[in-house]
Amino acid sequence: MGPSNVALVKLFQADQKLREAQERLDAVSKNVRVQERKVHDLAERLRLSQQKMKEEQSHLAQFDLDVKTRDAQIERLRVQQQSAKNDKEYKTFIVEINTQKVDKGKIEEQMLKTMQTVETLHGEVKELSVHVESETGKLTVLRGEIGDKVAAVQAEIAALQPGREEAAAAVAPRTREAFTRLCERYDGEALSPLRKPDYRREEYNCTACNMDLVTDVYNKLHSRDELVFCPSCGRMLYIPDELPPELAVGRQPHPDAEKSDKPKRPRAKKKASPKPAGEVVITPDMAPSPKDSPLEDLLRAAQGESVKGAFDAEAKPVECEVFIDDKSQGEYKGKSAEHLERVIRFRMEEAHRAGAVKVTAKVTVETTAPVAGMASTAGK
Repeated sequence: MGPSNVALVKLFQADQKLREAQERLDAVSKNVRVQERKVHDLAERLRLSQQKMKEEQSHLAQFDLDVKTRDAQIERLRVQQQSAKNDKEYKTFIVEINTQKVDKGKIEEQMLKTMQTVETLHGEVKELSVHVESETGKLTVLRGEIGDKVAAVQAEIAALQPGREEAAAAVAPRTREAFTRLCERYDGEALSPLRKPDYRREEYNCTACNMDLVTDVYNKLHSRDELVFCPSCGRMLYIPDELPPELAVGRQPHPDAEKSDKPKRPRAKKKASPKPAGEVVITPDMAPSPKDSPLEDLLRAAQGESVKGAFDAEAKPVECEVFIDDKSQGEYKGKSAEHLERVIRFRMEEAHRAGAVKVTAKVTVETTAPVAGMASTAGK
């Protein structure tokens, strides 16, 4: 491979090591994070309960003050009643005293309900306080148990970070941007190694999506300094160490080919076309090659994605005819006509291409030979 591809593979490998270390750090500290959230939630519940209890206690104090005020008012009215000058004034004082007693009774009922609420909240606050203290103790123990492990993984991450940055600096800026976008899309799996399913034939496919690739993809990666993308999943392709030229291009069988009993994964079939189905080759400046047809590449990529969906669903791909603006673009395979049409529309929107898409499934009529004797029987 050329310098650009070699630098890109080194960046991919350094990035993978760093991501693996970060995943181990997340796994080690997962229990601590869960416990921290639990303690935080309990502490928040305790805070809200304490705040509500204070509010209810304030209401209770206000009710108590109102009751004392009513008692003082009733006592004052009774004193004034004793000095009433006539029967009318005396009865007036009685009405006022009774009114104050009724109001006092209502306040006492509210006061009783508030006292019950305060008592309930007090028990809840006490229980939550014990729970928070217990869970905080567990959190302290967990932090102590994983402290050494976290420190070791953090030191490993710190040691890997400079290597990753150095590998990134060796990659061209535009290529690095494309690598970053693919990492975000595929959770770090931006590159995919070539695979040769049958070492007796010069055939290759993408390890990530299992899509067939053109025959000369190995030669392009091996002899040119070009970035090659999988036409189905869009990942950058590279040659793994276990696939040297003598095994990839030569005809001799792989040493482990006859020993391996592992079943092969189903592979998407390439459609018959005057032009070989293959990869989108991008030059180092990320400009598309003039010989590539953007629409044909888009349809091939949509076919690969739809066929992969059929294999994932353990279904047989169907033959379909694709029309763009009522003009036939040829036959392509897919999970179904509807699925292939949705994929093509999505990829056309993604590529900012306009056009009415229509996909129809081809109907195959099976003819069977007449059974011997049928013709003579029909004639009688």
